[in-house]
Amino acid sequence: MKKQLVLMFVSLWCSALWAQSALYSESADAMQQITQAVQTAAQSNKYVLCQVGGNWCPWCVRFAYFTQSDTAIRQILEDNYVYIHVNYSKNNKNPQAMQYLGNPARFGFPVLVILDERGQVIHIQNSAYLEEGNSYNAQKVKEFLSQWTPQAVKTLK
Repeated sequence: MKKQLVLMFVSLWCSALWAQSALYSESADAMQQITQAVQTAAQSNKYVLCQVGGNWCPWCVRFAYFTQSDTAIRQILEDNYVYIHVNYSKNNKNPQAMQYLGNPARFGFPVLVILDERGQVIHIQNSAYLEEGNSYNAQKVKEFLSQWTPQAVKTLK
């Protein structure tokens, strides 16, 4: 019962945050957003983490707030990625960006796409594999993000 109340509180909290601030801009030019993120990543020896989804998607909002509320995950993101939210909605499906990103919508939402410092897609992640109950599993998210850092990928080359 206590766990259910906590989960309900977290869901309500996420909904309230979502209502206060839109993570995704439906009017944004996604290709321009990606291009700018790649330029920033190249200058800072990072990769780009594109979270594809929309403000209409509770799991998209939940993932964004989850990554910012966990200190270790937030640090991995800050140290290794330029983190952007790429809009996909009925009003703006950003077809050019979706094609560029490898048509990730086939995995559902949110879907996470990692680009290297040259803007090449190196991984598409179905976020369902990172879920646990009504949230995300911190260990799985940390492992996913850590396995795709520039240092981890370049170690394999």
